[in-house]
Amino acid sequence: MSTDINPNKDLALYLQLKEVFIDRIQNGHWKPDQLIPTEQELMKEFNVSRTTIRQAVSILVQEGLVEKKQGRGTIVKPRKLSGNLSQLKGFAEEVLERGQTPKSRLIRAEFKDNLYHEKSMLDIKDDQPILLIERIRFADEMPVALERTCWPKDIGDILIKYDLDEARYYEILEKYNVYLNRAKEKIAAINATINEADELGIRAGEALLEMTRLSFGVNDRPIEYTKTKYRHDQYHYSFELKR
Repeated sequence: MSTDINPNKDLALYLQLKEVFIDRIQNGHWKPDQLIPTEQELMKEFNVSRTTIRQAVSILVQEGLVEKKQGRGTIVKPRKLSGNLSQLKGFAEEVLERGQTPKSRLIRAEFKDNLYHEKSMLDIKDDQPILLIERIRFADEMPVALERTCWPKDIGDILIKYDLDEARYYEILEKYNVYLNRAKEKIAAINATINEADELGIRAGEALLEMTRLSFGVNDRPIEYTKTKYRHDQYHYSFELKR
């Protein structure tokens, strides 16, 4: 890995250092929640002054890439996942696009008869069951979200055959020529319950971003009703507004 800093360049030394540091974060050499080297170590490596190191690190702090921890040092901040309101994607797709590894841990998967609100959203008759799947979703081993998904029985019969710890629903359904065409989403801010906090590794009462999605197939049939609760420090939504 190149650590060349050229004092003869037009670009100031601290700005050259900033680019090197950003590269180390983006390529994973400095990982999320990891302490970066001390000022003394960086001064020795790059043969620059303490002031130059502090100027470069200060920019990273301002840009939200690192965070100073009292008594510990400077750590790399975890990267937030970003959902795009203009595109219909699954959690795994969003995680992969960020260069991270998606994982899941299944809480439960069962056919239920008494989820009447979910049935009404999916346009399912009261006497028919739906498949309920609850999972914890991870990005690079970090618990990011609690996901609760409901499916009509014919779709559930497909999904239940798979390892739901690893299953990527949309990819599986496309193998059976079931395609999602559009979705309606609602977003709300809520607070984590004690159980939710335990599952996500946060404190009870911390803010969560709750996303409710109703997805439709190509024939406009509702086939997925999902409520996902994201850690506020690990996920945000982005969208473009035009006038």
